Parts: sequence; structure tokens; C-alpha cells
Amino acid sequence: MKNILIIGAGRSANALIKYVLQVASERQWFVTVADADVKLAEAKVGNHPHGRATWLDVYKVNDRREQIGRADLVISLLPAHLHLEVAYDCIKLKKHLITASYVSAEMYRLGDEARDRELIFMGEMGLDPGIDHMSAMRTIQQIKDKGGNITAFRSFTGGLIAPESDDNPWHYKFTWNPRNVVLAGQGTAQYLEEGKFKYVPYHRLFLQYWVVDIPGLGECEVYANRDSLLYREVYGLKGIPNILRGTIRQRGFCDAWSALVRIGLTDASYPILDSDKLTYHGLIEAYMDNGKLGSVKERTARMLDVDPESEVMEKLEWLGLFSKKRIPIANASPALILEDLLLEKWKLRKDDKDMIVMQHEFEYELDRELRLLKSTLIMKGENSQDTAMAKLVGLPLGITSKLVMEGKITHRGVSIPVMSEVYEPVLAELEGFGVVFEETETVLKKRRSNK
Repeated sequence: MKNILIIGAGRSANALIKYVLQVASERQWFVTVADADVKLAEAKVGNHPHGRATWLDVYKVNDRREQIGRADLVISLLPAHLHLEVAYDCIKLKKHLITASYVSAEMYRLGDEARDRELIFMGEMGLDPGIDHMSAMRTIQQIKDKGGNITAFRSFTGGLIAPESDDNPWHYKFTWNPRNVVLAGQGTAQYLEEGKFKYVPYHRLFLQYWVVDIPGLGECEVYANRDSLLYREVYGLKGIPNILRGTIRQRGFCDAWSALVRIGLTDASYPILDSDKLTYHGLIEAYMDNGKLGSVKERTARMLDVDPESEVMEKLEWLGLFSKKRIPIANASPALILEDLLLEKWKLRKDDKDMIVMQHEFEYELDRELRLLKSTLIMKGENSQDTAMAKLVGLPLGITSKLVMEGKITHRGVSIPVMSEVYEPVLAELEGFGVVFEETETVLKKRRSNK
């Protein structure tokens, strides 16, 4: 009997586990779901005859290797920094590996060893990265096949809250790893504009956003992802003069998040000593200049150069940053204090629906015309458990695991899903789950004939 090991039963695992258990039942495979919280794993496996839950502390090397050794394929939903340890085990034990995380330079260095052992190490097989790569590559190839020359590619994705569940001034709730949301964008964003390299350091990232129109949704904000340049060659767009990948947020989010960055609340590099003895008001006051007059809120507004009654300040006040409530965690970094606060403020209620928005923009030349093709996906979840985020992260992982187990992927080594043998069948099956891109095309410019 073929065996699949899923490591991690957290927030994004629901759809993956459900899908893989269904396929295992049809094909007489067996699925093991391993997690440090065995009750969480048990709840997601249930009494399925082709699955079991087990406890696993991934830091216990022998236990981890024992579980990996029993599998034919490992799907890792661990935090990205732990994938490498799993990968080393998979090399040693000759097991295929699939993850949803960005492929690190260290992981790519395992490519030769994986190839020598006839192993598939597929990373970036989730939503973003994942579905974004596959849907973009499909359209890029279609444009090239009809003779088009692509001059600009922009790709934006956001995990948002559906309008019917939007009940706070940030227009946002957590639908994926809260830690990643708090630390998002740290570093320097890089992209190409009119053939010139552009760099945006973290302290300016959320101030230099774009407003884009999403069909059916309206205007949204987009801030640049860390490195858009990585995908020029991967997408076959080596000479392209414009390339940008970004994250979508609702209007007003970026200015308010920039305020948190400027105050210093997204910094994870040092602890606030005795933070559990401070109030949120006291914490914010500690970041303000004592020489200025006025309340902490007024001084904060002056430091941010906004009106005390502005939308930015409304959002900060709604979070409780000026309240006399005590911080509940000791010796925590500013980022951890913020994350703990947001976990309650941005928590999905039972019947809340999340919403995934992805939009690609392709500018290309064909038949003496400059054309703009927009390809847009909007998908809502069912509730706080059956989320669109979990579906769109988990289903590509599940479908790919089936293809690997059935021997339908021939590519070996470390890769991401930009090969047609991967993206064609995965996207085709995803359409059956409602993952459908709507396309609109307009002519931006007609060129005169030389005749």
C-alpha cells in the first residue's frame, strides 16, 4: 500500500487532508497526519479508514525520520524554516517532498542530490506561491503561442475578508499565519519598471502602494512583494521591461499598517522587558518624544503627521493601542505584542467568510496592437473552518500529491510548478472546485501601418 505523510495539521490543512483522504480511499492508499497537537490532527482525520493521526515533534530527529521512512511521499505544512530538515531526511530516505512555501537557496542546492535519487521536490505549490505561478504560466504560454510579445507582467494576490463579513475599520481578518502577516514585507522590495530596477525599503513599503481596479470588487491597494525579479527567467520573461508581484489589501489598509511600522510595532528583533507590566498606552508612550505636549494619541498623530481624527488614527485606536489594558505576555518583542493583540481583533467569527483575490495583468504586442489582458480570480470561503485560503493552499498540494503518486510527473529535482506537465492537470482539476479565472482584454494602443 502506498503511503502519504502530511506533516502539520494547522490552519491551511483542512482542504488538503480532506482531498488526500478521499483520493486514498479511491486508490487504496494510506494517509498519516502528524502534528505536535495530536488532538488537532485527530479532529481532521476523524475515523477515516485510510487515515490516522499521530503525534510528532519535528525537532525530535529520530521520531521525524521514523515517520518519513514509512512514507512514499511527504507533504510538509511546517513553517518554511523547518522544510530544510525534512528535505535532508527525504534525501537520505529517498522520499518525494511537496511544500507550499517559497523555495530557499538552500533547498535549491539539494537539486542535484534529489535528481540523482530520482526524487521530486516540488515547492511553491500552494496559492501564492503556487496557483499564481501556474495560472500565469498558462496564460504566458498562450500569448507566446499566438505570436505575442509580452512587455509587462504584474501579479497581485490577497487573502481578504468577504464584504458580508467585513465588520471592522481595517477591512481585514486573519485567514493565514498571523506571524507572517505581522512580519510581511520586511527587507527591500525589488521590481522592474520601464526597464529600470526599482527598490523599496521596508520603512517605505506601505506608503508606496498602487491602487488597482479588481473587476467585481472595485479599487484595492497593492504593495510590492519582496523580489519580483526572481521570476523573470523562471517564467520565460528574461528581457521583459516591466515585472511586479504584489499583495492586495482593501483601501486604507496600507497607510494604517505603515503607521504601525513607523511606530516600531512590527519589530521582532528585541524584547520589551517586563512587557506584561505595561499597558498598551504605556507601550506607545515609550515610543513617543517626552518633550512634546498632548496626549499619547495626539503625540502619535503628530509623529505620524496625520490628523488625530484621521482614518489612520481611528484604526490604531480600534486596535486598543491607546487603552489602559495590560499587555498579557512577558518580555515579548513589539511584533509579538502586536500579533497577540491582532489575534483577538482580527479573529474570524464562526460564520465569517474569507475571500481570495488574484489578478494577473499582461501587456503584450500582437498584430501592431498593444493589448492588456486581465485575468482575475475571486473565491469566497464557506465559514471560518472551510476557508477559501485553506482550499487554495491545500488543493494544489493534494492534486500534485496524486500526480506524483501516480507517476504522472516526470521532472526530477527541486522545482516550482512552471512546467506544463504540472500546471495543466492541476489547473484543470482546480476548475472543478470553482477555481476559475475571468479574463478581460482591451487594446491600449494601435500602431500605424508603414504602408
